[in-house]
Amino acid sequence: MSFDLQLNGQRALVTGGTKGLGAALVTSLQDAGVQVMTTARSAPEKPLEGVAYVQTDLTTAEGVAQLARAVTERWGGVDILINSLGGSSAPAGGFAALNDEVWFYELNLNFMSAVRLDRALLPAMLAKGAGVVLHVTSIQRVLPLPESTTAYAAAKGALSTYSKSLSKEVTPKGVRVLRVSPGWIETEASVAFAERMAAQAGTDYEGGKKIVMDWLGGIPVGRPAKPQEVADLIAFLVSPRAASVSGTEHVIDGGTVPTV
Repeated sequence: MSFDLQLNGQRALVTGGTKGLGAALVTSLQDAGVQVMTTARSAPEKPLEGVAYVQTDLTTAEGVAQLARAVTERWGGVDILINSLGGSSAPAGGFAALNDEVWFYELNLNFMSAVRLDRALLPAMLAKGAGVVLHVTSIQRVLPLPESTTAYAAAKGALSTYSKSLSKEVTPKGVRVLRVSPGWIETEASVAFAERMAAQAGTDYEGGKKIVMDWLGGIPVGRPAKPQEVADLIAFLVSPRAASVSGTEHVIDGGTVPTV
């Protein structure tokens, strides 16, 4: 039996698609025959042939508007919108280290970028009565690390709640809304972080990974997820193969979250 995702010819926008999970998503969708547009604040060093890149800053309202204009001018709209942009640059030090500037940046990056982009592109999906919106959340919303991820975790919690409400509103009108909640993914940024932890502790990269996994309370499968593993799950969920799935959050964390 063929497991064709039935995505050939679909138009997909993936935010933050030049590194980490976003880059893996771009590759997976393109391999499935999808026309892909993606974004980053800086141009990619090795752009993929056939992928449309828009250089913009989605932490600002104008950056989102610029991207929405590019989508409309090129395609008139999208069939699939994947808000995978996210991350944290908040300092360590707990709640006291988080001033208003840090809070607003984390919220704009991890929450408002998706809200603004949905608001810009969803009307065209609703007009034709079809489409898929997927938000990448995080297990941090239920497993925050107070030392350094409070603002990030709060923003992802807001994204998850917003996504559920949006699904209740637009799924009856033909647009599916989904969430994927990854645990620790072995992206370029997380590798660099583990290497910094290793250097501080006087150990190697594997030792650095163990430090991070211990902070998370352990990862039962024994390792972080690969970006491609998360991308493959997302590609399935946005495909017609998952046409009856909407409003749900799909955790891919190697068993990290210890509760139901």
